[in-house]
Amino acid sequence: MMEKKKRLSSLKQYPVLMAFSLFFIALFVLDMATPDRAYSEMENTTLTQRPKLTAVSVDGLNSYFTNYTKYVKDQVFGRDQWIDLQSLAETTLFQKTQSGGILLGKEHRMFARRYRVLPSEEKTWNKNLAAVSSLSERCPGKVSFMLVPSASTVYPEKLPLAAPQMDEEARINEAANVVQGGHFINVLPALYDHKDEYLYYRTDHHWTTLGAYYAYEAFCKELGLTPFDRSTHTVETAEDFYGTHYSKARTWNAEPDTITWYDLQNKLTIWNVTGPGQPTDGTETGLYDTAKLDVYDKYAMFLHGNNGLSRVEGDGTGKILVIKDSYANSFVPYLTANYGAIDVVDFRNYNYGLDQLIADNNYDAILVLYSYSSFTSDPYLYRAGVAG
Repeated sequence: MMEKKKRLSSLKQYPVLMAFSLFFIALFVLDMATPDRAYSEMENTTLTQRPKLTAVSVDGLNSYFTNYTKYVKDQVFGRDQWIDLQSLAETTLFQKTQSGGILLGKEHRMFARRYRVLPSEEKTWNKNLAAVSSLSERCPGKVSFMLVPSASTVYPEKLPLAAPQMDEEARINEAANVVQGGHFINVLPALYDHKDEYLYYRTDHHWTTLGAYYAYEAFCKELGLTPFDRSTHTVETAEDFYGTHYSKARTWNAEPDTITWYDLQNKLTIWNVTGPGQPTDGTETGLYDTAKLDVYDKYAMFLHGNNGLSRVEGDGTGKILVIKDSYANSFVPYLTANYGAIDVVDFRNYNYGLDQLIADNNYDAILVLYSYSSFTSDPYLYRAGVAG
């Protein structure tokens, strides 16, 4: 009994050790009592699940303990709060101007960090330029090409002091000669003219619905079209949007964004694509998936996300084909004012070439709309250049 009291008395001489021990014991108990999560909406990533020991060997044990370390890191109790605490310490105590590969700029703006063109990006860039050029040659006079700059190009003064960024504007201008006989839509002047407005989300890599509108106006001017009249439509809004940049940086003082859209009743058909050409089977719905406003990735509400092939019924005449990344999702609704049918292809979920689809529909116009960032990394756009 006396020995036990001596041990307790001895431990009391190390209060910090006792506190840490109790803390980790409590954390272990909470971890055991808390069910594992399969997905983190806040970080937009899949979380590691508890591994199983498949082989009692050196390699098997190494693999197990490596995966178990990742599992503990992903499933620790209060994971989101620990990440917020780390961000608070880094940005306030250590004055860091970047986190998770994201530059932390003025006015709570977040920017992708792009210092130089990687060799893999240069290769993809050239391959995708060749695809657009080939498409333009096969569809003379019909192809328009729009490359959208990142927010850092429009707002360089909001970047952290002395943060080096590559010259996207020069690269975009290089692409102007790709579309022979078609239209290169340079949206930079329009975005510069309105840069004091809300053109890009603070916490996300996309442009806002307003930024997309000014680019759409430039498209209409180039093609001689009458723009969508915003004043005749009701504006809807959704608050508390935290985007992809926030999911990487997780800054404690981030200001959430607001998503806006217009209350259009046009129909959207999401086609079941099983081969090249125009499908006959699809699911009809509305332009917007408002259920997405209740989850983390609110931007996915536009066009119900990145479907392989879909069609929007417009209020104008003729047909247009839009080949795109997700920047076009908030752009396409404006085209309802100009075309009777807007077909939308996203090569991430469309595994065929375009020639049969184009032949089946005899489009009046074709628009290739990509952000500069995704144009340099998209491994699937080459399909647009494949004849046949």
